[in-house]
Amino acid sequence: MAANTNGTTSAIDMATAEKSTTGVAANSIHGSSKGTSSSAQGQHEDFVPTPMFHHSTHHSVDLEDYFRGPRDINRHSKWPQFLRMHGSVLPKMIVPLSFVGGWATLIVCISMLVTSLEVNSVLLTVTGFVVGLALSFRSTTAYERFSEGRRYWAILMLTARNLSRLIWVHAQERHEESEELGKADLLAKLSALQLINAFAVSLKHRLRFEPSTEYPDLAPLLFNLRTLAGEADQTALRERKVSSFKSAGQYLGIPMAESNPRKLLKKSKENLGNTPLEVLTYLSAYIENVFQNKTLAISVHQVQAMGLLATMTDTLTNVERVVNTPLPVAYSISISQITWAYVMVLPFQLVKYLQWVAIPATILAGYIILGLAQIGRELENPFGQDVNDLPLDSYCHELANDIDALTSMPAPLNNEDWMRERGSKPLWPLSNMEFRAWENRSVDEIRAALKAKAMSRDVKKDRMDTFVQSEALTNGV
Repeated sequence: MAANTNGTTSAIDMATAEKSTTGVAANSIHGSSKGTSSSAQGQHEDFVPTPMFHHSTHHSVDLEDYFRGPRDINRHSKWPQFLRMHGSVLPKMIVPLSFVGGWATLIVCISMLVTSLEVNSVLLTVTGFVVGLALSFRSTTAYERFSEGRRYWAILMLTARNLSRLIWVHAQERHEESEELGKADLLAKLSALQLINAFAVSLKHRLRFEPSTEYPDLAPLLFNLRTLAGEADQTALRERKVSSFKSAGQYLGIPMAESNPRKLLKKSKENLGNTPLEVLTYLSAYIENVFQNKTLAISVHQVQAMGLLATMTDTLTNVERVVNTPLPVAYSISISQITWAYVMVLPFQLVKYLQWVAIPATILAGYIILGLAQIGRELENPFGQDVNDLPLDSYCHELANDIDALTSMPAPLNNEDWMRERGSKPLWPLSNMEFRAWENRSVDEIRAALKAKAMSRDVKKDRMDTFVQSEALTNGV
């Protein structure tokens, strides 16, 4: 026991002494590298890097953004929650609240100037309980569908990332056999990863009932694939330009102005197929090909690849279930009728006690009741283009960026490079010694250091200090 204690103590002393030495060395290295960078910059001061795709990260909120979405999740508002308009249902409540205000004004004017139209407030109490139950049911079912849609898309992101990593790292490139063969394997892997992007983007359009393959975010990913939708007449699958009056009605949520979201599917006389499923067919063909040519020969990787493809198919089926199984129409109609009946009767019951104040009181109550119903309608289909729907464009963009980051460097199959050559610090924060230095130590010394790392309070303090420092940098302190 004493021997172990002495070994642990010596490991801590050794790490402490080495830490201070490494810190001085690190400063000298950083100083020399800065000088080198400065001289290199002086030699190439005329060089100006030009990014291929650069877009401004700051966008103002247009009037249209208040009525159509989905809302940009990267946008930040400094307004208090109760004063925010972007993301609120208030813009789509303009017409209903105007009607409620006009109705309340009519009833109050008649009651105050002509004849009394008062109704006993018992009706308000009895029907209020029913309206509360109806709105609670509506909100609960709508958010459940919204949450379910987000969960399935998260599963898709997880599966796509796992499959991308599996293909990029574990599918071999046969550069040793021939340069052309290795290049073909590399390009095949990149094409397969593009199919993963194509699956996500085509699924987004399918959930929004957009069957065309000419969309700018989808066409470059599918132009080399034979799909039923791609071979169909694309002119019949294009949205027609709507009049300004109809567009304004759609923004304001007027039912008579809203078109059938499935109208393009209904008008087409051709079989448009299932584009995401057809993309999965091509991806499955690639997986089968790497099985056959032995570039993905390990059985556990093969099983994992087939399992991930099955998960993608399962996700496709589940999101289709969410979008194709709305709340039964009988519930929707009944809840709408109950809420509107309650709001329409409100001025008859409030005018006796509030008189002229019954007009703004009815509008306020109508906003609360009808607003909750409107939120339920908006969340019922989480894949649409309402302000509070899921930002599928951002999710697809995120997945594409993840794949780009994955493929930006070769798979790190050479452990010697990133462990030994690049100076891995396996026992940080106990020690700043690099991989090569620990190779000169015995196994007993390494294990003693590991025990010291687990027992040392200084290690825990140092690690927490780094968390605090990182938080300070994040918050701009």
